[in-house]
Amino acid sequence: MTPPSARAPRTDALTNRARILEVAGEAFAASSGASMTGIAKQAGVGVGTLYRHFPTREALIVELYHHEIQKVIDLAHTLAADLPPLDALRRWFEEVSRYGRLKYGVSEVIHAATSGGLDDKNYDPFLGAIAVLLDAGSASGDLKPGTEPQDVLLQLSVLWRIPPGEDWEARATRILELILDGLRTRPADS
Repeated sequence: MTPPSARAPRTDALTNRARILEVAGEAFAASSGASMTGIAKQAGVGVGTLYRHFPTREALIVELYHHEIQKVIDLAHTLAADLPPLDALRRWFEEVSRYGRLKYGVSEVIHAATSGGLDDKNYDPFLGAIAVLLDAGSASGDLKPGTEPQDVLLQLSVLWRIPPGEDWEARATRILELILDGLRTRPADS
């Protein structure tokens, strides 16, 4: 007989977990003060179910962070394979911007959970995702060669410092265009 701890999670448990993460992402992007009870209700699960998956608010935020950043990392490879380099980079930046909206309200929790980023298992893969896109753009001649992924990450980090509000999207778009313009080998208008 298989011990209970070794059993694969039930399908409904996996579905509930995925739904909680989806709703939590939307809730935290809208307000850093989103409540666990509100998230459970919106996800259509009981509070007990939510706490079985995520025993604390911090545990939910950290899991959401890992879940969301992995999607962003994976997307870089897909976009690099499917689109011209500048289009791939722009689309990826847009996804990073969406992610930045989530991170704005919960960055303190993520920062604490990853020892200020020093223990962040996502750091190197995220830099690798940036490198994939920069390398494709450099190889095509669209982007300046030799750009360091760490420098681009530092530029992108401003996205999770934009306060939510009605002008958030316009401001993020302007910032991303500035970053893209700085990476191009020639200005966008030429």
